[in-house]
Amino acid sequence: MSATNIHPIFEKMLARETKEARLNQKAKTLWFTGLSGSGKSTIATGLEKKLFEGGFFIQILDGDNIRSGINNNLSFTEEDRIENIRRISEVSKLFVHAGVITLNSFVSPTKSIRAMAKDIIGSEDFIEIFVNTPLEICEQRDVKGLYKKARAGEIKNFTGIDAPFEAPEQPDVEVKTDGKTIEESVQAVYDQIIEKIKL
Repeated sequence: MSATNIHPIFEKMLARETKEARLNQKAKTLWFTGLSGSGKSTIATGLEKKLFEGGFFIQILDGDNIRSGINNNLSFTEEDRIENIRRISEVSKLFVHAGVITLNSFVSPTKSIRAMAKDIIGSEDFIEIFVNTPLEICEQRDVKGLYKKARAGEIKNFTGIDAPFEAPEQPDVEVKTDGKTIEESVQAVYDQIIEKIKL
């Protein structure tokens, strides 16, 4: 089908503000970035429960889940990493326009790839959360055994080992997990985002 035959109907749909009013929240994308094993998904799921208990309506979008579904045809080359983030950013944008708060947990290792996500979603709806955990701590945790495989050369282009991670210089939220419990890390994020999602 030619692009000239595509006719978006966004102007005919219910307004985002109407949906936010029904859900009693401001729709935002909370974008968790950090090394594998930093605690992104753990904090996101903890925050999901805390927000849900507070009456918020949330959807988690997690790297592993997305790659087992909508993005299961993508590898970990630079080109496919970009496409992975592009697709999930478009999905996030749809959720935001539906009034839903999304908690996105993706390594998203470069400044340019996160800038692309922010551009697609919209800067006013994008909250960058840097889960700042030292590489040595992530390797010690190695929950999925990925660092061991990367060190053995079984995984190529692994962020932090043979592919770079560019830490955010001015994240909207930064949580240093070293020395903190999961509950403390979740609370630290909650305290910094709650006013941004209240209607």
